[in-house]
Amino acid sequence: MKTTRLKLLIGFLLLMVFPTTMCSQTQDVQPKYITVTTGHWNMNYENFDKDKWIATEKEFLDKVVKKNEFILKSLVFTHRFTPDNTEIIFVSTYASWEDIDKAYERNGELIKEAWPDKAKRKEYFDMKDEYYAATHSDEIYVPIPGMKPFPPSDKETIWLVVKGHFAFPEDGSKEEFDALSKEYVDNVINKNEFIKGFYQHAHAWGSDRTDYVRVYVVDSMGALDNLGKRSTELFKEHWPDEAKRKEFGKKMRKYFTGKHGDYIYTSVPELTK
Repeated sequence: MKTTRLKLLIGFLLLMVFPTTMCSQTQDVQPKYITVTTGHWNMNYENFDKDKWIATEKEFLDKVVKKNEFILKSLVFTHRFTPDNTEIIFVSTYASWEDIDKAYERNGELIKEAWPDKAKRKEYFDMKDEYYAATHSDEIYVPIPGMKPFPPSDKETIWLVVKGHFAFPEDGSKEEFDALSKEYVDNVINKNEFIKGFYQHAHAWGSDRTDYVRVYVVDSMGALDNLGKRSTELFKEHWPDEAKRKEFGKKMRKYFTGKHGDYIYTSVPELTK
């Protein structure tokens, strides 16, 4: 993890080139930063057992993550339909940029409190690390206004992640984008009964500043088809005039490149803070 000073410098530089639209917040209580770590299973680990893996990670969740006041939420997801079946996704949310560093330091303190004996601490983390490959990647996002909060659930849910890219049009503006996004979320996303949760995020730190991520939460794989059909119905209901539908679509599309990728993950409810 970088030092706080370096993180603040990077954050400042990124905000200099990133449209303020993407960083604005609503009045709703929500995190200001989201870290996403993409890890990978150790495919050579012959003794893998899902229940034992969950129990091992839950021990860390209960003894460290849940006691870390700087981590607002923590979620874990596994591959369902993505180009890489080894993926495992760890998501954490924070109230501020500085809290990312504070959470890292606090984790270190809580780890020593939970496993004060150095030998036992090493034994636990050696066992925990056996499940994963050494490689991973990190991204940090900021929420974009307009979400449909998903309430905590003790059941597995399906999370469709659509990764697109902003186009940064010269004739665009914060006000127009926010208005277009709000109108669509209010009249399509929030009225779609198959969408149990919806979030949209923009790049804050990582490999591609154009990243735009939309996340749809549904109950099952079958609900994904219904999601699309219902959204089309609601879109036509709100814009019954075809010319106005086309006008709205044209305005919205100019903010995106048109290129996107779809990824489907399954939640691990036992490992949620």
